Amino acid sequence: MTKIAKGRVLLYYNAYSGNGMFKNNLDHIIDMCQDRGFQVTAVRARKGAQIDKALESIDQGEYDRIIAAGGDGTINICVNSMLKHNIHLPLGILPAGTANDFAYYFELPSDMNEALRIALGDKTTKADVGTVNSKFFINVAAMGAMVDVSQKTDPYVKNALGPLAYYLKAASELNQVHPIKIRMTTPDEVMDEEIYFMTVCNGESAGGFRKLSPHSKMNDGKLDVVAFRKMPLLEFGPLLMEVIAGRHPDNKNVLYFQTPSLTIESDEDIPTDIDGEHGEKLPLKFGVLKERLDIFVDEETWDYD
Repeated sequence: MTKIAKGRVLLYYNAYSGNGMFKNNLDHIIDMCQDRGFQVTAVRARKGAQIDKALESIDQGEYDRIIAAGGDGTINICVNSMLKHNIHLPLGILPAGTANDFAYYFELPSDMNEALRIALGDKTTKADVGTVNSKFFINVAAMGAMVDVSQKTDPYVKNALGPLAYYLKAASELNQVHPIKIRMTTPDEVMDEEIYFMTVCNGESAGGFRKLSPHSKMNDGKLDVVAFRKMPLLEFGPLLMEVIAGRHPDNKNVLYFQTPSLTIESDEDIPTDIDGEHGEKLPLKFGVLKERLDIFVDEETWDYD
């Protein structure tokens, strides 16, 4: 456990994450921070420009933490800016998105008051950060025929149905997928595969699929690769059910492995995604910054170090 002196908090928030209700609670959140003895500097999300400007000139000695409020995309922008400006302040998370996969890994509650209690607490745990080309990701990078499931899912449907919206959208896309030839190079081997879709995971879940990478640990210095191979489309539906249950790593149509680094190449122009937002163009070169982040967790329930 790291004891942190109370002082100033930089609050980075996305007013439109999830159902957009966070902005209605902003005054209450600032009031709670002040009641706990913290001064608050609030930075409203605006395509990353505002957090970049704030962190470019921040005096880390005057702040003891950053709190990011939003979904995975908002946290991704915050972390990318932190790394860009060499910020080493611990990070609190207020999950205010739809899937909140990064927060889910750390067992952070959706209740805003409880999440803020943890973000203003004393206990932190270490977390890796994934790298892909010149960018960073906190949870997952994805590529392939179904990568835009999250981006295509209607935001109103996501707000109403939550993760179920991703499942329904994925099922509706099945008849449009086609296999893609890729080459994956790790420190140990080169693999040529035909895949429909793949993820490179730091965390366990993505797009509401809570057990997409069931063996992932965010402080092991490794990325978990989950590739869905070319298969008869009739087998895709049952496999989707296995993914939801987390039973897919041993499926013959799935390639699952761990690696500290990876290069992915293809002759095709493959759509990619980083933490739910549009990603980099191939080739993709992946790596890990081991235990780069300190994330606030619940002192009463978190026992993973």
